[in-house]
Amino acid sequence: MRIDFDPAAMSRNDFYRLLTATVVPRPIAWVSTVSADGVHNLAPHSFFTIASVAPPVVQFSSVGRKDTLRNIEATGQFVVNFASEGQFEQINDTGTDFPHGVSEFEAAGVESEPSLRVKPLRVAASPVALECEVHTTIGIGDSTIVFGRVVHAVVSQDVLVDGHPEISKLKPLSRLGKDEWGTVGDVREISRIRHADWRGPAGDR
Repeated sequence: MRIDFDPAAMSRNDFYRLLTATVVPRPIAWVSTVSADGVHNLAPHSFFTIASVAPPVVQFSSVGRKDTLRNIEATGQFVVNFASEGQFEQINDTGTDFPHGVSEFEAAGVESEPSLRVKPLRVAASPVALECEVHTTIGIGDSTIVFGRVVHAVVSQDVLVDGHPEISKLKPLSRLGKDEWGTVGDVREISRIRHADWRGPAGDR
């Protein structure tokens, strides 16, 4: 038996909790920005994915109008820093609702480094950083989807195997429901089947 949930009959927060507990795991964009007056901001956003390959575009949603979104609208630039297991507590710290004008880099003690193509700083210990220029933004309800064209990517050699990022070395974090976070756990591999090689449904093979 399944239980029905009607978003029209539920509060915004109750249905939000249902959505975030069922759309899992969600990769985390640890987004760094800089305000027009030079204050560097860093915050995690778990509504994050790839939007396009050519051109390379990533997207994340800002729920509400936070400093990340305001800075992006003012400067047109941001960096997506990879969120890995070793930075778990720092990532959570940067999600604190600090007052406007406070740098999360400083408040949470996150070491930074200059970016190559954009003004926002990168997280020095993050194994991957995607430097982005805003492609477009779209407002939907109480959220804004930010699309950023990746103009430069940097990857630590410590997570590369034969020149390719290795999941066991990246050790990504993800968001789940409530206050839960996820790690990779077991990794399974399976090749995509070409139609020429199709031998029927998996259950019949």
